[in-house]
Amino acid sequence: MGDCEDMQLLKRKRLAEAGLPRRAMLMTVVLDENNEGHAVLMLRTDRGDFVLDNKRDEIRAWNRTDYVFVKREGQDSSAWVSLNRSMGVTTTATRR
Repeated sequence: MGDCEDMQLLKRKRLAEAGLPRRAMLMTVVLDENNEGHAVLMLRTDRGDFVLDNKRDEIRAWNRTDYVFVKREGQDSSAWVSLNRSMGVTTTATRR
């Protein structure tokens, strides 16, 4: 348990140290079961996209979660990509 963003950053750091490519690990913003913002780490693989989450022990395919996906880091890490146009979420932020 802990701050979800910090937990995901720590997971990404440890997975990168273990040899996973940084571009495959994307910070992702979701709405959780309480309709509150929550950060998860999305792992992109040749078998699909999986969610690593500090609220659950198991790794799940993104479409096997109860989350509403809002946005995630772009694979080049320079911009955020909107994932849910039905919510009217179109804002992205670029890193400087």
